[in-house]
Amino acid sequence: MSSRDTQRAKVYAAEQFVRTMFDRAAQHSSRAIDFFGTSLTLPPEAKFGSVEAVQRYVDEVLARVGGAAVAVRARRGVTAAHYQSTDGRAVIAVPERTSWALRELVVLHELAHHLSPEGPAHGPGFVATYCELCETIMGPEVGLVLRMVYAKEGVV
Repeated sequence: MSSRDTQRAKVYAAEQFVRTMFDRAAQHSSRAIDFFGTSLTLPPEAKFGSVEAVQRYVDEVLARVGGAAVAVRARRGVTAAHYQSTDGRAVIAVPERTSWALRELVVLHELAHHLSPEGPAHGPGFVATYCELCETIMGPEVGLVLRMVYAKEGVV
């Protein structure tokens, strides 16, 4: 029996806010932002041009942080990326006809599901894993931003 995913909407709202921050920073010549009264410089976020590029990135991340292999496939829909583990086969599905999913923050979100299979899908274990993964791969500023935005949204 799986646990109820009670904070899913809060997690998605927080992450949408963070992705918007990255989008706005990318539009300006400076990646420096004022974040809750602190000046931070956001790192660039990787964007991918294909499912094959996402697969290469996933393989590199897993080699760095440890973890079982996961396949990446195209998803027909355009509204969501998805992680699934069935019969010992882990798969991340990303829409390839839309750029919003072919970005580092979304791919790391799906990898966090892969690396934290216990508990609710967007529960405390997932949140901690996602923050640590983003911090390790993208930089400490990203971990800080995620933790603070999660806290503001009431995510535990």
